[in-house]
Amino acid sequence: MDHDDWDDRVAAFWASADDERAEETIAEMRALVAERPDGDPRGLFELACVHDFVGREAEAVPLYRAALDGGLDPAHRPAAVIQLASSLRNVGEPAEAVALLDALPDDADAAGRDAFLALALHDAGRPTEALAVALRRLAPTLPGYGRAVAAYAEELAERARADAADPAER
Repeated sequence: MDHDDWDDRVAAFWASADDERAEETIAEMRALVAERPDGDPRGLFELACVHDFVGREAEAVPLYRAALDGGLDPAHRPAAVIQLASSLRNVGEPAEAVALLDALPDDADAAGRDAFLALALHDAGRPTEALAVALRRLAPTLPGYGRAVAAYAEELAERARADAADPAER
């Protein structure tokens, strides 16, 4: 099988995917995944993505895990971790989502990581830390205000650390 052709067809699938037609959309992706060997990490990743896309996060979680555990390639691994964390947050597991996102490096995917980290922190009952993460990421995009926003973000992060060290202070 020509993986470049398969990648092109997967890209075409996503360009026209319709979350309003959940069953048909999943079936279309299953047909593409069936072209790959059983248990293929990339196929599992795409199948997880389509379940996530149509709002079936609980079904996506084990597929993301299988793709990652199966050795998903480095090009897709950060997206899989971010999307797994997002799905975990949506099914009521924000603490696990935070742990996964905290383990990701500060690289090209860091902005996406931080967006979902802020959401997961908020859902985990850590709103001050969530706001600090969001403001840190936003600060560099604010000419004229970036320095002040970064300083406020650091103050919030310090407050969150102090609260975590002494919960009675809340």
